[in-house]
Amino acid sequence: MLHTLATSIRMTLILALLCCGFYPGAVTGLGQLIFPRQALGDFVESHGRVVGAHLIGQNWNGTGYFQGRPSASNYDAMASGGSNLGPTSQKLIAGVHTQVEMLLKNNPSLRRGEVPTELATASASGLDPHLSPAGALAQVERVARVRKIGPEALRSLIAARTEAPWLGLLGEPVVNVLDLNLELERLSPNPTHQE
Repeated sequence: MLHTLATSIRMTLILALLCCGFYPGAVTGLGQLIFPRQALGDFVESHGRVVGAHLIGQNWNGTGYFQGRPSASNYDAMASGGSNLGPTSQKLIAGVHTQVEMLLKNNPSLRRGEVPTELATASASGLDPHLSPAGALAQVERVARVRKIGPEALRSLIAARTEAPWLGLLGEPVVNVLDLNLELERLSPNPTHQE
């Protein structure tokens, strides 16, 4: 009986060291070796301070910025996740209609039925940092008007910041909203008028 108990305690300690110490340490070390920037959060600094992360969407206040996808978690990384509302949910349908109306009001060049889906619906994580080029282009007229920049300059900026599918095969072209807005700040640091 004592021999079995001692063996059980030894095995528990060995497995705890392997599963709670060695394995997580090895995976973390390997991740930092292979993907050093991403493993440490992929934080972005501007003027000496952290302004966001490439891998996490955030809320952009003011009409002078490109807006990312809506967030079911209100851009809270600790509460990341979708809403679990199904396609027939009246609450989801009402939320999409509200989002579309706000987009049409803030982006007069958009027409009903032309609003990119990603601008009206939250992603599964609630923290998607990317938009499709169409999602960014849908906001050009508003940002150009607020920042007093030519729309063509913004279209060029979006084209320059568009990331191709991985290896040319996997995924769709995307634009990182944080990168786009930081480039926008470099191009035109202070919107002359916020609505």
